[in-house]
Amino acid sequence: MALEDRFEVVLYGRLYDRYSLFAVRSKQWDASKPCCLVSGGVHGYETSGVKGALLFLETRALDYADTFNLLVLPCVSPWGYENVQRWTPNAVDPNRAWGALAAVSCDEANAASALVASLGVEKWKCHIDLHETTNTDATEFTPARCARDGTAFEEDEIPDGFYLVCDSERPQGGWAAAVIDAVRKETHIAPADANGEICGESVSQEGVILVPFKKVAVCACIADADFATTTEVYPDSVTSTAEECNRAQVAAVSGGLDYIRRSAL
Repeated sequence: MALEDRFEVVLYGRLYDRYSLFAVRSKQWDASKPCCLVSGGVHGYETSGVKGALLFLETRALDYADTFNLLVLPCVSPWGYENVQRWTPNAVDPNRAWGALAAVSCDEANAASALVASLGVEKWKCHIDLHETTNTDATEFTPARCARDGTAFEEDEIPDGFYLVCDSERPQGGWAAAVIDAVRKETHIAPADANGEICGESVSQEGVILVPFKKVAVCACIADADFATTTEVYPDSVTSTAEECNRAQVAAVSGGLDYIRRSAL
């Protein structure tokens, strides 16, 4: 059954005179239900974000139709997806371009932000933004950022496994733990390094680091949701497959929604 038969598919913009921007939302949008946002492909080259969002729509989204209004943006940055790029064509990181504190702007973030604002949701319950951490972060994209910004390159250890980036202003530790527990059924959870850190940030609990979402201007701040996180899965692990990473993204979304339905409504 096509997605159009089960959901409303919305064309919300067009980029670079070529790329259509699509969102998928609940057909029976009900103002009395809590609203949840899922986004993928903010960094277009992180393919499990896109494929995980689509797999969630194909396999699990209808399971939550009676409880939530769902809005899914499967591929926020289609140019980056097609060209295997982290940045926009203008060398802007689209995951640093969200909210009032963003120092940069890009059409990808602006279009998605306008769509979310147009729905008039007073308070979003949940936002899960699907990402990957790949070896090319260390070999290509971080060196490119340093070259662009004129800073010294210091190689970071790539976390081997899945982890969450949650908001230091609203950490929601119980919810994050439920997401991690759901994901571990599909893939392994990234351990902390020798300093008790993941990607230079202190681990707050298993598989979780905290950053100030609005200050950093990441996509996960867009809805100012009660429960918000950025997922990170490691597709280059010797013990993972691409399909496993896609399933891990679905598990993260389902685990987060299950917790809210069970404990936060």
